[in-house]
Amino acid sequence: MRGPLVPLPLSFLELLPAWIAQQRWYAGKGRVPALRRIGGLRFVDPAGEVGIHVHMLLDESGQTPTTYQVPLTYRGARLAGADHALVATAEDRGLGTRYIYDAPHDPVFVTALLRLMLDEATAPSDGATETSDQAHGSGFARGHRVATADPGRLLASHVLTGEQSNTSIILELVDALGSPSNPLICKLFRVLHHGENPDVVVQSALAGAGSTLVPQSVGNVSGQWPDAGAPDGVARGHLAFAQEFLPGVDDAWRVALAAVASGADFTSQARSLGQATAEVHATLAQAMSTRTATDEDVVALTRSMRARHAAALSEVPALAAYDSMVRESIESVSSATWPALQRIHGDYHLGQVLDVPDRGWVLVDFEGEPLRPLTERTQPDLALRDVAGMLRSFDYVAGSWEQSHPGRSAAQWATRARTAFLEGYAQSAGRDPREDGVLLDALELDKALYEVVYEARNRPTWLSIPITAIQHLSAGRRSDLRP
Repeated sequence: MRGPLVPLPLSFLELLPAWIAQQRWYAGKGRVPALRRIGGLRFVDPAGEVGIHVHMLLDESGQTPTTYQVPLTYRGARLAGADHALVATAEDRGLGTRYIYDAPHDPVFVTALLRLMLDEATAPSDGATETSDQAHGSGFARGHRVATADPGRLLASHVLTGEQSNTSIILELVDALGSPSNPLICKLFRVLHHGENPDVVVQSALAGAGSTLVPQSVGNVSGQWPDAGAPDGVARGHLAFAQEFLPGVDDAWRVALAAVASGADFTSQARSLGQATAEVHATLAQAMSTRTATDEDVVALTRSMRARHAAALSEVPALAAYDSMVRESIESVSSATWPALQRIHGDYHLGQVLDVPDRGWVLVDFEGEPLRPLTERTQPDLALRDVAGMLRSFDYVAGSWEQSHPGRSAAQWATRARTAFLEGYAQSAGRDPREDGVLLDALELDKALYEVVYEARNRPTWLSIPITAIQHLSAGRRSDLRP
């Protein structure tokens, strides 16, 4: 039995922009959303008591329109303990007062989403009529199951509060006898893009190849929605992804920061992380293939690097002192010998690695650098980009500790950790990344310039961390790390 269809009343459409503007996943910070509903999906509540509708909303307030996925549940009574997730109330002439909730906080929606994946079912368009200046609602979604075993049924769920670009839901499960099962985490993609999400594709490929260095995939939901920019006017992509959840573990950032604070040696952990990174790269190369870099790839990277340099100069004009070094580094990319391109993590740092007892390092969040277009994040890339990202992350651990301990240095700690990471990577990969030092230096410099822009806009007191890296690259081309 399907849940009742509750079209959005005009008053609610007027309230929704203010609510969306306050959400952490809203990308247009400081703007008032200008929303147009372009489609929607209807999920099924087997009890027929709760309406479940996924609204596809186009925000046209910025220079580039952005499509958001906004699932809502409609209830005839308040949901206990969920007042923080109440979006609005609405009066329906036939159903009376309806309490409208942000659906990831509603267990009925979470159950429906999980069943959609495990049953490989279909969620059709909700068929809701739009306001006069909007297109007729449309959409379509299908679940895809990856797990072979039944993970169990939902006992309880809650939303993680730290997520920004997406919404992550923790699912506590029980088996057929009522005993606790291993929990899951389901990531609901809030900003929708045409194309396959690399977090789903790359991680699933690794898990499918038998890697234990990533969480095991359970399932995903793919869908389609209207998009005037897509070739046939319809965008297709991933809406959600469920995987194994590893509770009560620290990420490598916290582990490394604790080591700096206590003065503990971190070289063993850094070396094993290098080995794990190389193993993941090798598995990806085998599972998703590689290709030779083309002239177009070289041009695209140098163009991107020049854009990063220009953005950093705009934020911090004093970086002009390093112009010749940066230009030389970018030019060296064109004459360097490139290794084969392959799929990579794409946004690799210590916060993307978990320290799991009796299992070791586990890599997570393969979505890539959030600010890069999806078309770029789904292309084969230099594995050295991940290596450079992790080297920068070791510097950031040391730099962040120094921020809170003025006058004290953790530079030697960072150097030892970086060297050990590279040694571990070389041991597993059979080739030392420092043999491609020109590319590695250029990619690390590019990352540092990206960090300059971020810190200038968000944490000016941390600008010294990437600027120090640029100074070191200018002075010694990271010669302290050469094999």
